[in-house]
Amino acid sequence: MPDPKEITWGKPRRPKDADRDALRADLLAKAKAVRANGWADFRDTWPVGRVAVVAYLLNDTDVLTDLEETEATVLSRTAADLFGFTAGRKDNEKGLPDTQTWFATLRKQLGT
Repeated sequence: MPDPKEITWGKPRRPKDADRDALRADLLAKAKAVRANGWADFRDTWPVGRVAVVAYLLNDTDVLTDLEETEATVLSRTAADLFGFTAGRKDNEKGLPDTQTWFATLRKQLGT
């Protein structure tokens, strides 16, 4: 019988297209809000990781620097959100081309 205190992680979660679509919609809405209103209402409201991703999407290097984030840290974390742990790690090993392509598509939709 397994120890009831033992952590069982189960199968790694693999995001689906619907998950990526929801993330895309969320990030686009947040980026548009920042464009319209500036960062003041959002920097302390959103989680730091989300602020970093939106700043990356908007090419806001000042915010990324302030958060001590880089393109590499944002892309690396987002790869796992987009593709799951295993596929995200594989994208990382290839230099994150799939994650970069995903962001390029978002930037086109945003008009940047």
